[in-house]
Formats: sequence, C-alpha cells, structure tokens
Amino acid sequence: MSGLVAPGPVSRVFFSQRLRLHYLDWGNEAAPPLILLHGGRDHARSWDFVAQALRDDYHVIVPDLRGHGDSAWSASGHYPMASYIYDFAQLIHSQRLAPVSVVAHSLGGNIALRYAGIYPDAIHRLVAIEGMGPGPRGAAERDAKPIHERMAEWIAQQRAQSAEVPWRYPALADALKRMQEANRHLSDEMARHLTEHAVNQNEDGTYCWKFDPYVRVWTPNDMTRDEIAALWARIACPTLLVYGRESWATSPATDGRLAYFGHARVLEVEGAGHWVHHDRRDLFIAEVRAFLAG
Repeated sequence: MSGLVAPGPVSRVFFSQRLRLHYLDWGNEAAPPLILLHGGRDHARSWDFVAQALRDDYHVIVPDLRGHGDSAWSASGHYPMASYIYDFAQLIHSQRLAPVSVVAHSLGGNIALRYAGIYPDAIHRLVAIEGMGPGPRGAAERDAKPIHERMAEWIAQQRAQSAEVPWRYPALADALKRMQEANRHLSDEMARHLTEHAVNQNEDGTYCWKFDPYVRVWTPNDMTRDEIAALWARIACPTLLVYGRESWATSPATDGRLAYFGHARVLEVEGAGHWVHHDRRDLFIAEVRAFLAG
C-alpha cells in the first residue's frame, strides 16, 4: 500500500538483576540484528533518526540503560560498570541476538567495547562513538589514587547526591534550553526531539529528566586501565572508533590506544563534538551503513 508511513518502534521489556528494563524494537525480525546503545544521561529515543535510516536493512533494537529513559532505577543508587555489562549481555542472551552488530555512544560504547572483549564471538561489527573513556592521562591519574581515597570520594558523592533535590524546569521550553546549552551543534528539530523524550512531567506541572541522578556518581572500583586494555585486545570483530574533532575526548589515533585493537580504525569527523551521530547525522549514517555492510 503506497503512501503509508512505516510505524514507529514497539516498546518491550526484559529483566536483568530483578530490574525491569525497557527497549525499542523497530521490527524487521528477519534482517540481521543491530543494537543501538545510548550514552550516560541519555535515552533510547535519541537514536530515532539513525534507527529510521537503518530499519529496512536491520532488525534494530534500542535499549534504555538501567537508570535511564523508561528503564527501572537501581534501588541502591549504585551503577557499577559490571551491572551495565550484565544488562547488555542479558539483552543479547534473552533475545537470542548473537552474533549482533552494535553502534554505541559514550557510556554505551564503553559497555559494548568491554562486552566485545568478554564475548568476541557474539559481536559481528562494532561502532563506538567516543566510548573508550578518559584518555591515558586521565586513566593514569585515577589508577594512581589508592583505594581508600577512591572509596572516601565515592561515599561523599553518594551522600551529597542523597541530599540533592532533583532539578525541576517550570516548562518544557526551559528543559529544551538546557539541552541546547549542553550541545550547541544540535539543530532545533533534534534538540526538541531529544528533550521531549528525555523528561517526565511532574504532578505540579514541572518537568524533570528521566535519568536517575545517581548515575552521575561513578563507581570507585572499576576495572583497571590494564584490564580494560586487555579486553580491547580480545575484540575479534571489525571495529570503527568514531571521534568528533571538536570534542573534549582524545582520539585513540593520536593518544596510542588504537594499538590495543587488532581490527579497528578511527574515523575523526570535522564539525562534530561528543555527539557525532547528532552533530553530523547524514555523514555518520552514511559511514555506518558502509561499515556495517562491509
């Protein structure tokens, strides 16, 4: 039937460590599976335009990380990387997606890169947008801190977070303004789309972000830099590491981290910051489409 617009995604759930986690299923189950994984303080609907562009060729699955979007929050307010990786593994296992291709951003990229090192045979192709965490200098500074200092800092941050009142915006326009301040590359269309799906309206009419404020507190006992590098070295699939030239993140092409990978190349994008898939969307989709098909 010509003229019909393809339907939007279906909301589904799966369970991981007793949490009810949400994901979007864009249909086309007979096609190769593709997971799009968002970053910290983001949500699954941030991938809508990318998903729409790829849904005809792939079975696109887009989860909300725990504590984000429409997924449940951790009762303890603790969000260790191990739990994020377990959730990702549980989604792939429960939906029988392996071997699956993955496109992931920031925190999502960090999760996907580590998972690919744990289960090399489960990932077909991997695109990570600034997903390697802080560069060597930042990682070395963190590793140099003794555990008692890291634990004391974490306890102080958790305690401070417990006393913090979640920020409320009087109107959606105020939340939109904050979204635009966070990324000045965003078009008005993209900023509004991201904001509308990133907030809940409170009973008093104000708006607040969907993510759990505790996700901003990083765990004190993550894997060491050497352990993470060992996982990168185990990745067996073709890997594309994407970086924006105007981002705060350092590129693995220049900071030495590319050497840990056996099958990776770096794509540095002009006119883009940390959110390359938003800032240069058409270029990003074209590059990803070619990489996944290769």
